[in-house]
Amino acid sequence: MAQAVSQRTYSYAEYLAIEASTELKHEWLAGRVYSMSGGSPEHSAIAANLIRILGNQLLDKPCRVYTSDLRVRVTATGLATHPDVAVVCGPLERDQEDPNAAVNPVVVVEVLSPSTESYDREEKFSHFRRVSSLRAYILVSQQERRIEVFARNDDLSWTLRETRAGLARVECIDCELSVEDVYRNPFDEQ
Repeated sequence: MAQAVSQRTYSYAEYLAIEASTELKHEWLAGRVYSMSGGSPEHSAIAANLIRILGNQLLDKPCRVYTSDLRVRVTATGLATHPDVAVVCGPLERDQEDPNAAVNPVVVVEVLSPSTESYDREEKFSHFRRVSSLRAYILVSQQERRIEVFARNDDLSWTLRETRAGLARVECIDCELSVEDVYRNPFDEQ
């Protein structure tokens, strides 16, 4: 997690005022506001590819793909954050304190940055595991071709499927992520 904006604590309403007053994105947890790091061009391109791939596959399904502009709130822990990609199936359920925050993602995708990889793998995933609607948490490396799909099982345990070539299945939404397409760069092919 990034450094706190300041050492003071902020109410959730104060956090929302900070979010509304700037183009920067922040996380909120237990009264602390954290600046989210900006992504590299590679990070942005991978996230855009993921949104396109998932969006195309979900066109005729009752699911919607969201960019990092969507704030997701983990009601069990209070975390408010902006995942790189979120998928909500069925109507969007909004947080009671924050009409711009979803509480029912089915899939969350984080493109790993060197500065946030440990946080995304550990603490952030710990928060997201408390979201009852969540069925898949996907980590996508920007350092190498690697997609990790953590899928929730019926017994509430999680199974990891790592894919470095071919297709990564996201069974809960009946989608596939082609490693080649996720990492596609048209300039590499010239």
